[in-house]
Amino acid sequence: MSDKKKDTDWSIPEIEAAVDAYLKMLELERIGQKFNKAHENRVLRASALPSRTEGSVEFRMQNISAVLMRMHREYIKGYKPARNVGANVEPAIRAVLMEKGVTPGDPTAPTADEETLERRAAALEKLPLEDEPVGILKPKRATAQGTAFIRDPKVRAWVRKKAKGICEGCGQPAPFTKNDSPYLEVHHVKHLANKGSDRTSNAVALCPNCHRRCHHSNDNKEFTESLYLNVKRLKRE
Repeated sequence: MSDKKKDTDWSIPEIEAAVDAYLKMLELERIGQKFNKAHENRVLRASALPSRTEGSVEFRMQNISAVLMRMHREYIKGYKPARNVGANVEPAIRAVLMEKGVTPGDPTAPTADEETLERRAAALEKLPLEDEPVGILKPKRATAQGTAFIRDPKVRAWVRKKAKGICEGCGQPAPFTKNDSPYLEVHHVKHLANKGSDRTSNAVALCPNCHRRCHHSNDNKEFTESLYLNVKRLKRE
C-alpha cells in the first residue's frame, strides 16, 4: 500500500500551505512577474506537503482555481479550474481563502481575463435587459507588461442581447449557438489599443466572419464606416 495519502485526506494545515503558495503565485502573475509552477510544487512537497505527490499538489491548485472562479475572483491562468471539486474540499478551501482575506467578488465586475469576462457576460445575458450600462471610458491594461484591457461584462452582455442574435455587420443570424445563446463576438469599433472606450457607443455584436473583416480585410476601413452608418448608437471617438 502506498504511503501517500488520498486526495480527500488533506488536512487544514495542508490546505493552508497550498493556498499560501497559490496566492503568492497569483500576486506575481498580477504584477507581471514570472514564476515557475514546477519549482513551487517541489518546494511545497519538500516542506509542508512531504506526503503528497506532484500530481496531487497540481490537482489541489486546480481545485483552488475552481473555488476562486466560483467566488468570482481571478485565478492563475496556468492552473485551469478543476471540473470537479470534492464536496468536503470546496468549503475547506473557501474557508481558508476567506481567512486570508479573499472574499467573494462582484459577478458583474470588469475584468481583463477573457474567459472570466465571457463567463460573466453570458450569465448577465440570461437576465432581463436592463438600462444601457455606462461602461469604461478609458479602459486600462491589466498590468504594465500586459496586452489585455479591463472590460465591463455588462457592456458585452448588453450589446449582444440588443443584437437579438443578428450580426450588426452583415445582418445575418449568428452562425451557431454556444451555451444555448446565438454566438456573436463583441468588437470595439475604435480599438481599445487606440484609446477606444469600452462603451456600448463603441461596441457592436458581429459574427466571426465580420469580426475578422474588421481586423484583417482589405476593405476594413470601408466596412467600419458602414458600421457607423448602420448602427445608430455608435459614436465616433
